[in-house]
Amino acid sequence: MPIEVGIWRLGNAIQPIQFTPMPCEQQLEAMIANDISILDRDLLLIGRQVRTGFDKYIDLLAMDVEGRLVVIELKRDKTSREVVAQLLDYGSWIRTLKDEEIASIFDDYLREYKPESVKKSLDEAFAERFPDIKEIPEPLNDGHKLIVVANELDNSTERIVNYLADEYGVEINALFFNFFRDGEAEYLTRVWLIEPSQAENIIDAKREGNWNGEYYVAFGKGPNQNWEDAVKYGYISAGGRSWCRKALDMLEENGRIWVNVPGRGYVGTGRVVDTVKSITEFRVKDDGTGKTVPITQVINYHPTLDQPIDQIEYYVSVEWIKTVPLVEAVREKGFFGNQNIVSRPKDPRWAHTIGRLKTRWGITE
Repeated sequence: MPIEVGIWRLGNAIQPIQFTPMPCEQQLEAMIANDISILDRDLLLIGRQVRTGFDKYIDLLAMDVEGRLVVIELKRDKTSREVVAQLLDYGSWIRTLKDEEIASIFDDYLREYKPESVKKSLDEAFAERFPDIKEIPEPLNDGHKLIVVANELDNSTERIVNYLADEYGVEINALFFNFFRDGEAEYLTRVWLIEPSQAENIIDAKREGNWNGEYYVAFGKGPNQNWEDAVKYGYISAGGRSWCRKALDMLEENGRIWVNVPGRGYVGTGRVVDTVKSITEFRVKDDGTGKTVPITQVINYHPTLDQPIDQIEYYVSVEWIKTVPLVEAVREKGFFGNQNIVSRPKDPRWAHTIGRLKTRWGITE
């Protein structure tokens, strides 16, 4: 069904904030191009009005932390069928792009829209956008995503997008923006048709094979995750997103996890010891005193008790079986990987990944 968003100002009386018509989609394109984090903070914009091999133009082309390409197409005045068909057509084209072609697209983007940065390479831009990542993935474009942006999310678009994702495992999603005005202040709201973490699980579920009972965990995406601390104090964590606790709740006690730092590689495996705790509840053993203390006493991140729920960090205790420093992260062609915090992969690559990690790390059980 179409998504409706409302905002109310709280005080002596509840007052609705006025909805205002959205600027033309050219303006929305410019907003996203100026700050792509309003769409997703884990994206790097690499192209705008990108000419395809069949003389059509992709509105916006981005890259995620894993080096996968993301097509962003604004619905404009196209029908649902037209915009979705166009996205699929663009996907069929970008999946063939080689590293040098992607770098050329980025060069063209800088010359046209960022002439002051024309000397910057794609590698340098990637390192700036994702400072925690050691280097740009190689090769690039090992998978792609499709996103339709609309000011109205009609029933037809929703049905088509859900059908492609649910039935065929296409990595496609829709994003709905709305504008609100409160006096002189203006607000932009964003709603996904399919929650990103749920979308990745849908894709995994459509892969051939059965889940082998071992969990994939992506670690280190937020500003408050430190792998050295996680190893020292025995935990994994996630935060800064409203669904983080729900994702960590997927982990069962004694379940084995394999931890990947997106863009770097696999860094450890261990077993879950306890259920999810918020940062205000989570306690660890202090090496200095031997006492059990709040995690906030041994790390630098100190939240306030009234912190918004979507910014709280959540923790799960882990008994590590094997860990390696970030500089020794294991990454090979054919490994499974995504940006989902926790998943139960059914992709055939998952069994291959675990098998290779066991061999590399000398794990027999």
